[in-house]
Amino acid sequence: MPGFLAQLLPEHFSPLLALALIVCSAITSMITAALGAGGGVMLLAIMALSMPTAAIIPVHGMVQLGSNANRALMTWRHINLRVIAWFLPGVILGAWLASRLLINLPLGAIQLSIALFILLLCWGPAIPKVATGKIGTLLASTLTSFLSLFVGATGPLVAAFIKQQHANNRMQTVATFAAAMTLQHAPKSLAFGAAGFVFHNWLPLIAAMIAAGALGTWLGLHILSRISDRHFTRLFNLALTLLAIRLAWQAITTGFA
Repeated sequence: MPGFLAQLLPEHFSPLLALALIVCSAITSMITAALGAGGGVMLLAIMALSMPTAAIIPVHGMVQLGSNANRALMTWRHINLRVIAWFLPGVILGAWLASRLLINLPLGAIQLSIALFILLLCWGPAIPKVATGKIGTLLASTLTSFLSLFVGATGPLVAAFIKQQHANNRMQTVATFAAAMTLQHAPKSLAFGAAGFVFHNWLPLIAAMIAAGALGTWLGLHILSRISDRHFTRLFNLALTLLAIRLAWQAITTGFA
């Protein structure tokens, strides 16, 4: 098996390391499906320890696109299409603005702001319904899609926003978040290709990680079906809080350097 894998991988990339990443993709996808969030960041941290720097973000982005698409397909009956109908134009607008505005954003300040907003959405009072309605969804989608091409850490903020829209409905939360992130990851994948990243060298590994992620997602959704809405909300808030703390720490230690 390792010998066969070696022929499908970029030169000097260990087949055993590839197998480890495939297994990790399954485990982290299971975590995201069961808890609603967290697996993507865990996978990114693992990939950062084992892959060439230039390949980490593009490959992770493609794997996450596949993982979110799998989760959305498996939960399609629960997707809130009214939310997605207003989220999609924001993705297009945000990506277009990011491609037109070549600006140097204050990374640390943005990361810290995102972390604080996540904590507010998780533990603060419910935000007004007008903010989670059609226009609020459009604005949130535009802003997070724009920032995601510069910061790449807006997923937990989108998750916290969608949680506010689907309080006490774990299946709608997970399904709608998966659909939203599928839409948001797609322009980034196109952007990496346009920037010259050579995806074909990594396609076998990407495909294997997406396939393993589909199995992990299936297992995670079975766990999710056995969790009550109340327990899911607590676990979801805890996962998002840990991600917010990590983001704030990253901003303080590196973003302001």
